Amino acid sequence: MSRERLLQRFLRYVQIDTTAGEPGEKYPSSDGQLLLGKMLAGELQSMGVDDAEQDEHGLVYGTVPGKVTGCPVVALNSHVDTSPETTGANVKPQVIESYQGGDIPLPGDPSKVISTSENPELNELHGCTLITTDGTTLLGGDDKAGIAVIMEVAQRILEGKASPTGTLKILFTCDEEIGHGVDYVDLDKLGADVCYTLDGPGANELNAETFSADLATVTVRGVNIHPSIAKDRMVNAIKAASLFVAGLPGDHLSPETTEEREGFVHPVTIQGGVGETTIQLILRSFETEELEAQAQMLRDLGQKIEKQVPGCQINVAIKPQYRNLRDGLDKEPRAVPIAEKAHQALGRPVHQRVIRGGTDGSQLTAMGLPTPNLSTGQHNPHSPLEWACLDEMEQAVELVLKMLEIWSTELKSADAGS
Repeated sequence: MSRERLLQRFLRYVQIDTTAGEPGEKYPSSDGQLLLGKMLAGELQSMGVDDAEQDEHGLVYGTVPGKVTGCPVVALNSHVDTSPETTGANVKPQVIESYQGGDIPLPGDPSKVISTSENPELNELHGCTLITTDGTTLLGGDDKAGIAVIMEVAQRILEGKASPTGTLKILFTCDEEIGHGVDYVDLDKLGADVCYTLDGPGANELNAETFSADLATVTVRGVNIHPSIAKDRMVNAIKAASLFVAGLPGDHLSPETTEEREGFVHPVTIQGGVGETTIQLILRSFETEELEAQAQMLRDLGQKIEKQVPGCQINVAIKPQYRNLRDGLDKEPRAVPIAEKAHQALGRPVHQRVIRGGTDGSQLTAMGLPTPNLSTGQHNPHSPLEWACLDEMEQAVELVLKMLEIWSTELKSADAGS
């Protein structure tokens, strides 16, 4: 019954369009996020979470009372928005019971196939229940799988189907996919000592490191004048910007040539005209000091292009985005070991892997709330080839319940585990 309920939760959530919009116009950036948040607050209240609410920013808070006192207060977090890279409107999930292996064609677009060659983990999931898109939208497992896991954890605790735990706090955020997930989070209101994001792939993965990240905005200014009288007077910012992009490394320091702990500089947008063109680039590295080296590379390149294109002016502005999750976990040194113990207690392996990206946990940790990341059974995020595994989602529920049980035996002291 609980497993089927978990599936139905997930299917219900993914059919609400929560695609993130453009940042800055409003918060959250899309109305669907408010709709899902309202639904989640209502479901929590119906379970017995009396203080569940959706605040004026669309964030959802709730408290699951614990039966154990004196232990740290643990929070769980997932985000309600989905990536704007692929539409999340009119999601038609396909449920495959007892997967028997082989490639998975998607019924809405014959050209879309989830292949075992590109998804070798499928070979380990024979007999499992999989959920895919129809090939025309993303699924939304990032991060509605996490939401479904957290909601199921809360209900099993409230139903008395879990070992006694301490107080559990719940936080659902908006606009994580566009870098604004924690803009309005009130840590005093949340009232947690440690947190975990449920926003990871597959099963048995534990993330305690993310990229550190900066945003670079390169403004290229030229001189615009009617082309009929442009000789020796026009300075074309588009051409100068093109030279700038072409001057970026091609065989290293780019997403398409790096992996594991290698960072990159990645141009993501370019817009403008002859008089002014703007390039936005994301800078990524696991070591914060390397971000400054990347920024200096852009400044040096700008000066080089200014000499190549006399009369153009190039300005490089750097804005910090988030920092490596690792850097703030020492405030609660038990956070990662207890997650490891929970895996071990269930007889499961635990794979510590770095995230070549960021989570709300990166910023929550920087704000002072240590927040590692856990698996939720999601695969191929941001893509019409996205899929999720119900069995892995159920494993995530069991893992979180075991982890909360272990936390209930700890003293509420930041240095108790040191």
